[in-house]
Amino acid sequence: MFTHICVSAQDLETSKKFYDAALGALGVASIGQVNDRTCVYATPTGKLLVMTPADGAPATHSNGGTLGFQAPDKAAVDAFHASGIANGGTDEGAPGHRAGAPGNPYGAYLRDPVGNKICAFAAPEA
Repeated sequence: MFTHICVSAQDLETSKKFYDAALGALGVASIGQVNDRTCVYATPTGKLLVMTPADGAPATHSNGGTLGFQAPDKAAVDAFHASGIANGGTDEGAPGHRAGAPGNPYGAYLRDPVGNKICAFAAPEA
């Protein structure tokens, strides 16, 4: 459905450090910085662009928005959460089963350095 998703960054290096760690724990690596304001993470199913705002205004986050990433297993979810916190993120929901979500998946939530909410989920049996 999506070709890409963009999230804002106030300081690209700070956000890149966070996403390198959190997404690296899920096996997703940066494909690099494409210009002075954009870093790209890609998988065969889509891209995440971390960007400073083009209009020069301060970066902000989406109220109520969450980006969800697929994790191969519970250990990757745990590593995603720990790596994200160790690299400038904040806890928005510790790793565990999400009884309110369909299928009771195992997941964790973080806020990136700007306040964007991201999560990683693994299938309950993973």
